[in-house]
Amino acid sequence: MTVSLDQLDAFVAAAEQGSFSAAARHLRKAQSAVSLLVSSLEDDIGVKLFSRATRNPTLTEAGRRLLPEARLILDRREHLIGVARSFEEHVETRLAVAVDEFYPEPAIGALFAAFARRFPHVELELLFPSTRDVAGLVLEGKADLGVMWREDDLPPTLGFHTIGWVPLLLVCGRNHPLADGAVTWEELRRHRQIMVAKRSDGAETHRLRVAAEVWWVESHWVILQILHRGIGWALIPAHILGNSPLAAELATPPLQFDEGAHPVALELIWNKQRPAGPAAKWLREQFAAIGIRNDDGEEIPKGPDIFTVL
Repeated sequence: MTVSLDQLDAFVAAAEQGSFSAAARHLRKAQSAVSLLVSSLEDDIGVKLFSRATRNPTLTEAGRRLLPEARLILDRREHLIGVARSFEEHVETRLAVAVDEFYPEPAIGALFAAFARRFPHVELELLFPSTRDVAGLVLEGKADLGVMWREDDLPPTLGFHTIGWVPLLLVCGRNHPLADGAVTWEELRRHRQIMVAKRSDGAETHRLRVAAEVWWVESHWVILQILHRGIGWALIPAHILGNSPLAAELATPPLQFDEGAHPVALELIWNKQRPAGPAAKWLREQFAAIGIRNDDGEEIPKGPDIFTVL
């Protein structure tokens, strides 16, 4: 039994267009050629696909069952052609991107939806490292691009571009001593601080440390559960707090010595020693162009940095 793609094209076109004549116009073939292709397909597979009892052919039970299978084969043909074209254009076959959870999830969804439309045949791996540094993954070649909070001691082999600023909010449980009224710097220092753990020991990690006593946790979402129990306080990205079901049960007291949310810079990084293909270059351009925006689509400006008081 042999089945050709031309036969499947004619079968699908006739089913979708409603007649052999309409299918012929769609395929830019003679009607007799389309009818012959469908008839030969029926002979080859041993079942009737159309009933010809009426003026326009209608699908039989077998035809209805086999139509999605034929569409799938034709779709895979287009996929094969697309992958081959990608090789011709030197587009990467696979790309890995490591993203710190400081980067807002809605922005990730919108960006990579656009990526899927632009590079439909590139296999993508999105990493959200907790136990390993984003910079380490890029250095080791396990990620082609990384998004991470700014560090002053990046290795010289890494290129970087600041893509925006993520506001941090002071958060604690509603029964925590800091929950009522404006908080002083000394009060922050006296109470336990919950911080995101990083396996690297960069200066940026310690720059965010305020309190004498610190717990280290590898997830902001788990930190919110700990804060809910009144165990300490933390600086949490505004988008993570806003998306948490615990948001209404947590307090965000103001700081007596400063106003507003306090941002940390996020940077896009890449290994300068590894050549970037069209997909990686496109992503770099998009990260830089989009920046980081709030829920209203407005870019978040750089605000005051409370940590300079140290």
